[in-house]
Amino acid sequence: MKLEIKDLHARIDGQEILKGLSLDIPRGEVHAIMGPNGSGKSTLSKVLAGHEDYEVTGGEVLMDGVNLLEMEADERSRAGLFMAFQYPVEIPGVSNANFIRAALQSRLPKGEELDAVDFYKALYAKMDELEIDRKFTARSVNEGFSGGEKKRNEILQMAMLEPFYCVLDETDSGLDIDALKIVARGVNAMRSPYRGFLVITHYQRLLDYIEPDHVHVMVNGRIVRSGGKGLALELEEKGYDWIKDELAVTA
Repeated sequence: MKLEIKDLHARIDGQEILKGLSLDIPRGEVHAIMGPNGSGKSTLSKVLAGHEDYEVTGGEVLMDGVNLLEMEADERSRAGLFMAFQYPVEIPGVSNANFIRAALQSRLPKGEELDAVDFYKALYAKMDELEIDRKFTARSVNEGFSGGEKKRNEILQMAMLEPFYCVLDETDSGLDIDALKIVARGVNAMRSPYRGFLVITHYQRLLDYIEPDHVHVMVNGRIVRSGGKGLALELEEKGYDWIKDELAVTA
């Protein structure tokens, strides 16, 4: 059981961003992607989520053997893919509780109803773990939230939906150290043999709290180097120009 990305090519507005990216993310593992600005990291996350602005021009993505690219965005979510975006969107007029409840209800067999008591019991427990005030159940999704509150709210959604594969696109962006620790704790609580993670980040600091099994470096739309956590530490010390210079020498 794994998420398989094979020779993936994608473009937006006619510009090719992903240029033959390949990566396997088995369930039970945490993979981190690091790379400089413009390398295609966020494009990868949006393509996996099914963002309509991005055109896949080659390759395939299989989720447990099923072609992800043939699914609509909502079908991908119901099949077990979760996306935490760098900039979570606001949904005015839809409360947090109703948003999560609707998402869970959509995953039940036709005719089966979500038990309200069990739902709120689970929701409040997860909110307490993430230090989210229970009053946030009645607030519109992300509307008026701080950056840290938005990121914690996405981890709350992930915890409630219990997906098989989680893609976190720069979840550490804009977080102070306290919020980062809370978010990381929520992610670590979900690590499981039945769940795979793809953590996209610029900085090594996130990986101090969410320790990856594998680290990949992305440059110019491709994975150019893979290794353990030590690779992230090396990048922190030497910067991305070190990788770029090596690639230039070997080209």
